Amino acid sequence: MPRELLTDTYLRLRNRFRTGAWRILGSAEDADDALQEAFYKLWKRDYDIRTTAEAEALLSTAVRNTSLDAVRRRRDKVPLDAADRLPAEDRRDRLEQLAAVQKLIESELSDTQRYIMERVEYGGITQEQIAIELGMQPATVRTQLSRARKTIRDLYKERNL
Repeated sequence: MPRELLTDTYLRLRNRFRTGAWRILGSAEDADDALQEAFYKLWKRDYDIRTTAEAEALLSTAVRNTSLDAVRRRRDKVPLDAADRLPAEDRRDRLEQLAAVQKLIESELSDTQRYIMERVEYGGITQEQIAIELGMQPATVRTQLSRARKTIRDLYKERNL
């Protein structure tokens, strides 16, 4: 019943969710992708949804968060062809920053945090897949990744790198 309620609510309110995602992402195609990703994430989880209002709130939150995540991913990536157009000094500075961060990752993180961070950031592996690999709960993987990122960010600022 919860999946049927979720599906019915999604189908009924899809245009409203698409509009909200489009406002965040600025593209109809990206908005459609965010909707599908959000619905899929909710579909594969087993929620105890009892009312249409609960399903609507859950879907609305999932679409918004998925859209914001997509914006963050897009903002954090520099296209390879754009990196080639950077002035040599900026490129050198960027490489120095990346080397400093890599050194912090290697020296300051626990083995588990380092493994999780490298798999997520460099390998493109999902946190759920890493949880399965390590025999951990997905929430534990998220916590470890968050702590690792915070450690690196704080040390980077503290050492004025």
